[in-house]
Parts: sequence; structure tokens; C-alpha cells
Amino acid sequence: MNKMVLAQINGVAVAAFVLCLVVGALLGATMHHPAPLIVGLLLGLYLLFAIKVVRQWEKVALLRLGRYVGLRGPGIFHIVPVVETLSPFVDQRVRVASVTAESTLTRDTVPVNVDAIVFWMVWNAEKAILEVENFLDAINLSAQTALRESIGRHELAQMITERETLGRELQRILDEKTNPWGITVQSVEVRDVRIPQGLEDAMSRQAQAERERQARIILAACGASS
Repeated sequence: MNKMVLAQINGVAVAAFVLCLVVGALLGATMHHPAPLIVGLLLGLYLLFAIKVVRQWEKVALLRLGRYVGLRGPGIFHIVPVVETLSPFVDQRVRVASVTAESTLTRDTVPVNVDAIVFWMVWNAEKAILEVENFLDAINLSAQTALRESIGRHELAQMITERETLGRELQRILDEKTNPWGITVQSVEVRDVRIPQGLEDAMSRQAQAERERQARIILAACGASS
């Protein structure tokens, strides 16, 4: 059986199935005839796949013989099995995607590993279902591509000191791409920018040498003034 169909079976439908089965079995035992049990089983199976429950934060598309007829949810509703089918349920809460760009060259050809978090949500479930095959994969791949492109446009110093600017740029790029899908990117946060250990050690030595040079200049100035 289709995994998506199984995932859409809910507690109300299961309770209706069990109730029909129990009532059919009791009537069959009373009448000493299997017909009530068979009828109860068939009716229970029908209700098992016909009764649907959508949670408060979800929407689902209803297809009748493959043709889109509208959105359903939240709450309980009824479909005609086989004739009517449902799309995967769409969660409309704010969601988080973690993206990583490894060994990507900055504008000044420094390889960096960058981790970022994308906060996004589906604002139009109809578009998200009908306009893109798998919007979860689309968001992750688009965010990863945009992150790599943005790294290539910035120098290492900018990557380290201007994370908020980089995040806003990524948010704008992604939002323009995902809005036609009924999805909005609310914000992007750059969590970490890592450079190779050897380069980090060299930068540390350079910074230490610069501090020592500044200290010698200050001491020389103090000695001259005295």
C-alpha cells in the first residue's frame, strides 16, 4: 500500500473502522450469519480511507480523478477513495533548513567552510503543491547554491566581519526565487565561517607580529617624549 496513504490514516478513521467491525461482529453473532460482519468490514474499510483529519497548521490539496479541485483543512473532512486522492500534507509553520558550503573559494581565493540556517515558511499551499515537485529539496538545493555564489562574491574579511550583510543578501536572493512557489524566506543566519587551520595559524602569527610592532612604536614614542 502507498506509504503516503498510510501516513494519512488517522485516529478517527481507525476508531470508525474498529467500531464498524465490532458492530458487524456482534450482529453476525446475534443473527448467526456472516453478512453483518462482511458489511461491517467493508464499511469500516471505506471509512478508514475516507475520513481525513488535517491539523491546525496544515493544508492538503484534493484531487478528483487527478484534477485539482481545492485545498482542505484544517479539521476533519471526507473523500471518496480511489476517485479522490490527496497530496502530501503541507506544514505552514516557520521551518528551518541547515545548509553548508564546504571548501568554497571566496573572492580572494581563500577556501572556507560556511554553515547557515534558513528560516522559511509556505504562505501559499496551493502554489507550493502545484508549482514545484518537491519544495523541501528545492529549498535546500537553492539555499546551498545561493550560499556558494554569495561566498564567491565576497572576500574573506567580509565573510568574517559582515555576516549579517551576507545573511540579508542570501535572504533576498532566496526569497525572489521561492516566492513563485508560494514560499517566503524570512531570514538567513550565517552561523560559522571556518578557514583551513594552516591559514588560521598564519593569520594569528601575522596579527601577533602586528601587535608587537605597534607596541614597539608606542614604547619608542614614550622613550622619545621622556
